[in-house]
Amino acid sequence: MKLTPLIERFVLHCGEMGSRWGINRTIGQVYALLFLSPTALCAEEICERLGISRSNASVALRELESWRLIRREHRPNDRREFYRAPEDLWLIFRTMIEERHRREVEPTLSMLREALLTEPASAEEFYARERMAAMHELIEQATDWLEQIRLMPPARLRQLLRLGRRLLSLLDLAEKAGLLPQSPLEESDHVLA
Repeated sequence: MKLTPLIERFVLHCGEMGSRWGINRTIGQVYALLFLSPTALCAEEICERLGISRSNASVALRELESWRLIRREHRPNDRREFYRAPEDLWLIFRTMIEERHRREVEPTLSMLREALLTEPASAEEFYARERMAAMHELIEQATDWLEQIRLMPPARLRQLLRLGRRLLSLLDLAEKAGLLPQSPLEESDHVLA
């Protein structure tokens, strides 16, 4: 079965984006196809629609399962396995954040914790240790914030996202009213403003 032009465009785009996300083109294309499919697809259907080999499809499906971005289904009287992406976009978003955190942030935090236990042997190491301490603090703060986001009900998260810039305005008003401590402007704050 040939892909429609709209679906093909999205699938090709996700394949191209794959390398920027740290995955290969085929994994991006398989995920895009499953994301857009109204029904679960078996590996043979994925191969046919994308024009890829069975081994490439198997590797992509295993990787997507390890990221918890697709799930496997079985049908009565059918030995084949079928795959589908979750319907809930918020679940997909949270899963991606959790997996990125587990694969990238946690190892970095572990390394930083170990490094911060080491006494610096030189002025150069002292400076490096201070920089790592600042990075550790920032990552810990971001991790705490992401954990709060992860625990939020989807409806509340949607409300928070809709607030956007208005939330920043509320923080400015609260600061001016003395309800929040004054935040000193740092050089990086000027870039964001």
